[in-house]
Amino acid sequence: MLAVFWQTLDMQMPKYQLDSSLIGSNPGLGFRPTPPEYQNVESSLIWYRASDNGNVGIWTKLIDEFLEPYTLEEDNRVDCSFDNPPPEGKVCKVPMTNWSPCVKDNRYNFKKKSPCIFLKLNKIYNWVPDMYNTSMNLPEKMPDDLKEHIRGEEARGNKNTNVVWVSCSGENPADNEHIGAIQYIPRRGFPGYFFPYKNVDGYLPPVVAVYFEKPKKFEV
Repeated sequence: MLAVFWQTLDMQMPKYQLDSSLIGSNPGLGFRPTPPEYQNVESSLIWYRASDNGNVGIWTKLIDEFLEPYTLEEDNRVDCSFDNPPPEGKVCKVPMTNWSPCVKDNRYNFKKKSPCIFLKLNKIYNWVPDMYNTSMNLPEKMPDDLKEHIRGEEARGNKNTNVVWVSCSGENPADNEHIGAIQYIPRRGFPGYFFPYKNVDGYLPPVVAVYFEKPKKFEV
């Protein structure tokens, strides 16, 4: 019976997808680093002392481990762009050369008290994002600075707006003051040519580095 059961499964394509699946049709947004498991805390708070190399190393090691798969070469990973999506059976490379200062050699800027964190979307088979790719259809609740950014991208060429946009902010006005200025590297979202995810070997979800230029110290 077990052999018969396995023969009915498609190892490439799940039987239940999107709304019919347990995980649903909207991918979650994950970030790294998160507190290490041995600390046994239910928190997403990142806290460290920049002058303590060991303390900094805890967090940068977690980022190293998260990004390690992105450093490996795969035969079926190809360079992609808005004009050149991946061909059938291929997946897009996630280039890491233009992530400065959010790079390993710089310890992801943790030592300089301007840390970088990394965002990614969880994989959902066959999910295709609904793009806000024109300034004519932006939701009212979208942050004003993101609307302005989209208008600027739209002016450069419509394909540049086929992006799953990202916006980071504090829970209240005081938080926003403490966070300070933010840069999104290499762009402010996840390019549409990475989707849909089709369970092709070598696929890695795109990553956005969020660079906090000058967050206030001693604030939670």
